[in-house]
Amino acid sequence: MTSQDRTSPPPQQYAERSYRSPAALVGGALLLLLGLWLGGDALLRGDVHTKLTALFALLLGVPLVVAFTLRPLVRAGEDRLTVRNPFRTITLPWGAVEDLRAAFSAEVFTSGGKYQLWAIPVSLRQRKKVSRQAARGSAPRPRFGLDADAGPVPRAMADQTLDELREIKERATHRESAQGEPAVRWSYAVLVPLVVGAVGLAVMVAV
Repeated sequence: MTSQDRTSPPPQQYAERSYRSPAALVGGALLLLLGLWLGGDALLRGDVHTKLTALFALLLGVPLVVAFTLRPLVRAGEDRLTVRNPFRTITLPWGAVEDLRAAFSAEVFTSGGKYQLWAIPVSLRQRKKVSRQAARGSAPRPRFGLDADAGPVPRAMADQTLDELREIKERATHRESAQGEPAVRWSYAVLVPLVVGAVGLAVMVAV
């Protein structure tokens, strides 16, 4: 047996997965287009007071829309889970993740607390629909024909996503490279213009 044959195979690599809300992306893009259209018109045609008011309104509104619609993201890598929420980015090594749950919102739990997963919305309406399908699917069905069993009833999207994240966690939780402490960073690129816009708009309204 050669040394090459005795060499153990490299650990299997898994592709990084990213999760976002398509509805939030579409809604955010439409809101931005509407805001830029209205604000741009005021900047071009308004007087000085109107232009300044529109400018500060855009500084306030655009970061808010971006923060709550376009920014949220959950990225699951081999060693860590990255949660990008409206105003913070949380990096969680898989070894620090204790649980993932979805009740009224999707949340990840660590020994130090919990963090909401804004990019994975929980739809109670979708859950009710899936529950009704599951109830219908529990009745006996013929093996052939139009009413034949088409397989398991699909789960709600948030529950499917958390199942995938739990599988990744189980694979990585004991790996040495997946150990560490959570790290939290504030998004100053969103917060600074938002605060400037809020203060400026309050001044313009008071004048």
